[in-house]
Amino acid sequence: MKSERLTGLARLTFGNRASQVYLGLVVAVAVWVGIDTLFVAHEDASLAGVWLGFLAAPTIFVFFLGGDLLGEAVAESSPFFYSTLVLSVLIQAAAIGAFVRLLRHRPRTAHPRQA
Repeated sequence: MKSERLTGLARLTFGNRASQVYLGLVVAVAVWVGIDTLFVAHEDASLAGVWLGFLAAPTIFVFFLGGDLLGEAVAESSPFFYSTLVLSVLIQAAAIGAFVRLLRHRPRTAHPRQA
């Protein structure tokens, strides 16, 4: 029973083209941010990481509000930020998968034949 739910959730998150495209875009931007952070010298701070925030919005903001309730030390920690980012992206991929499933399995209405 529990494994069926996990399998269904994994199918929603990873098992359709729309979710896969979204997750691929997130991975591509994360690689770009990593390369920009590690290998490119900037006079000022790079804003490349903001694109990851854009891709994780709006769910990441809900987690940031929750982090503020837990305290400033938690909300400003790197582990909290990265776990929030990953969880937000996975939730949104599952939401995209649920939307695709809803569109595919929508019952068709009967149309009377016109004479």
